[in-house]
Amino acid sequence: MIYSIIDVETTGQTNRITEISIFKYDGNKVIDEYTTLVNPGEVIPVYITVLTNIDNATVANAPYFKDVAQAILDFTKDTVFVAHNVNFDYKMISGEFKRLGLSFNRDKLCTVRLSRALFKGLPSYSLGKLCKSLDIPLKDRHRARGDAEATVILFQKLLNQEDALFVFESQLLASKKDKPPKNSNLKAVDFDALSEHVGVYFLYNANHDVIFVGRAKNIKKAVLNLFNSKKRKDVDMCAEVASIDFKCSGHDAIAQLMELEAVTKNQPKYNVVKKVNPKTYSIFNYTDRSGVVHLSVNITKLAPFSLKVFASQKDALLFLKQIGVTYNLCPKYTAIQTNLGVNSASCKAGVCYGVCKKEEAVEDYNNRVKKAINYLKDKKQNNVIKLKGRDVNENAFLLIADGVYKGYGFVSKDEDAVLNASTLETYVVPQEFTLGVQRVLCSLSSF
Repeated sequence: MIYSIIDVETTGQTNRITEISIFKYDGNKVIDEYTTLVNPGEVIPVYITVLTNIDNATVANAPYFKDVAQAILDFTKDTVFVAHNVNFDYKMISGEFKRLGLSFNRDKLCTVRLSRALFKGLPSYSLGKLCKSLDIPLKDRHRARGDAEATVILFQKLLNQEDALFVFESQLLASKKDKPPKNSNLKAVDFDALSEHVGVYFLYNANHDVIFVGRAKNIKKAVLNLFNSKKRKDVDMCAEVASIDFKCSGHDAIAQLMELEAVTKNQPKYNVVKKVNPKTYSIFNYTDRSGVVHLSVNITKLAPFSLKVFASQKDALLFLKQIGVTYNLCPKYTAIQTNLGVNSASCKAGVCYGVCKKEEAVEDYNNRVKKAINYLKDKKQNNVIKLKGRDVNENAFLLIADGVYKGYGFVSKDEDAVLNASTLETYVVPQEFTLGVQRVLCSLSSF
């Protein structure tokens, strides 16, 4: 058996290859090598240059992928595709071929999975730390040739392990099974390019109409399960599928927002519109006859106005309790101790300064309540909720500006450090603030 041990460098979130290195290995030794820089046809982000030392000048005279595509097809023909975290490299390469309208299909082996099976108990299975644990020299880290060469040595060590034959065969078998059913219309190149991360996927018919939008923590696994389903609805739907696409989100909340947006826009034939529970809860304030300002919780549509919205009454009361502790507010006047009557002598929380026992002036107490209200208003006016990005170099975010939800977006961590709520608007994917969106946002404690 011949193996192509591969590593690629890319532009990051746009998934364009900047360098590729392939070592052809016959199980005993390297028998050939193919390494080249690749001009991605777009600007390479600064954070990628810092990581790889590949900048726009480096690739200025390099061939485009279309110029090396045939050489890669020929070089890897009849070989097993091997890489560290193989689905990443495979996705990058098959994605480049897909842009050219070409198919790229190879059996795969992942040295991360092989290492977990054959080198059990190591503290980490990242390439750098794995090489350190196994005394593998690693030169030019985060360059294609350096990482690929280290992966060759790792692969040799894996082949020499006692149970290697069984583990290799079982993982190759799993790789062959990890395909859509042969009787489906889905192209293998489309399926192979699917991500194994959280996001949404789109199923298209022959007219390129979206017939289904799905959300999953593992897109590829969800699609595979769908195509292997025996349910009549799924069988009928999959029979219509001619192509598939996906978008990674980094965080499930972003995936939910993407799904809502796509379903609303496309009205897919096979999506069942979910009934959304309209009940949300809000914190609001009012003043009683004694002049004491209360903070309370009620169903949003029954509240005179909203300082902050929550998905459940429990979440609202818990947050209000935290506000009470922060600003030393009386539980009697913050809906926390609801069993206390208006004329009750005092609260029992221990954080109150005694306004309920007339030991503190109402004006002094109200000043602290006003500070809490201003905090809630300021938080509502401009709020950036940061979430996990689609890769390690990126953050996702939700943006509330001037009290209005603007949408979600993605930004590199390098840029994120110098951006604020106003400048982040240029990165936002705009969204309407619908009831469904509100429910997603309310599920996040930061909102």
